[in-house]
Amino acid sequence: MAWARNNTTLTDNTIFSTLIAYDLQAGTYIDAARKNPEYINAWCLQLAKLLLPFIMPGDRLMEVGVGEATTLTGVVENIDCSELEAFGFDLSWSRISDGHKWSHEHSVSPILFVGDLFQIPMADNAIDVVYTSHSLEPNGGKEKYAIKELLRVARKAVVLVEPCYELAPEEARQRMRAHGYVRNLKETAEELGGKVVEYRLLDIIDNPLNPSAVIAIVKDTNTAPREQHISEALWQCPLTGVPLEDKGTYYYGEQVGIAYPVLEGVPLLRPEHAIIASKLSVNAN
Repeated sequence: MAWARNNTTLTDNTIFSTLIAYDLQAGTYIDAARKNPEYINAWCLQLAKLLLPFIMPGDRLMEVGVGEATTLTGVVENIDCSELEAFGFDLSWSRISDGHKWSHEHSVSPILFVGDLFQIPMADNAIDVVYTSHSLEPNGGKEKYAIKELLRVARKAVVLVEPCYELAPEEARQRMRAHGYVRNLKETAEELGGKVVEYRLLDIIDNPLNPSAVIAIVKDTNTAPREQHISEALWQCPLTGVPLEDKGTYYYGEQVGIAYPVLEGVPLLRPEHAIIASKLSVNAN
C-alpha cells in the first residue's frame, strides 16, 4: 500500500492499493496459522466469545475482509450453534481461493465471495451478525461509509475488532497515522444510530503497536423480523441494488440485465465485475 501511495498520485489507501497488497500476500495468513496454531486458536476463541451473545440457532454470520478464512473458520469451530450459516468476502480472489481450501481442510463450509466493503452485494438486514477482524484497518478517512454499509447489511449487530487509535499509546498512534489506519470507530457508529454495548481493548493481540479493540454495535430493535429476512432475497447487485439470482456459473439481476461471473467456484461480486448481458436470460432458455 505504501508503494501504491508513493508511485501514483494517490495520497490515501485505496481499493487499488489494498487489492494489490492483499492479493500478493495470499497464503501468508495460512502459513502463519500453521506455524502458530496456539495463537490463531486463542484469537478465534476470543472472537467467538465476543460474537456468541448475539447469535441464535439458524443465524447468518459474516466476516468482512475474510482473507484466507483462517479467522472465520476458527470462529465457526468455536461456536456451538446449530444450523449457523457462515459467509465471508474479500477484495482478493486469490485469498478467497486459498480460504476455500483452508476451511474445507477444517470441515467448515462457509460461503465465500469477492466483494467490496463499501458496496456489499447483499440485501438490507440480510445477515444477522456482521463482524470484522482488522479489515477496516487501512480505511482511514472512510470510517463513516464503511460502518454505514455494515449496519445496512446487518440485522442485529455489527462487531468490529479493529486497531483502536483512541485507546492506544502514543507510539502505536504514530504507527497508525503513518499507515492511514481508521479512527473514531465508536463515535462514528453512535453518530450513525448504532448502540455501542462493548468498547475495550482485547486481551489477546498480535502486535502491541497495533492494539485490537472490540466495538460491539447493536442495531435499532425495529429492524426486520427474522422470518422476513430469511425469506427475502439474499444477494443484490452492488451497482443497482436489484436482487441477484444465483445461476450456478453466474449471478444475474434480470431487472437490469447485469451478470456477475463465478471464477473457480468463487462469485465475483464487486461492481467492477459487472457484465452487461440484457439477453442472458433469453439466451439461457
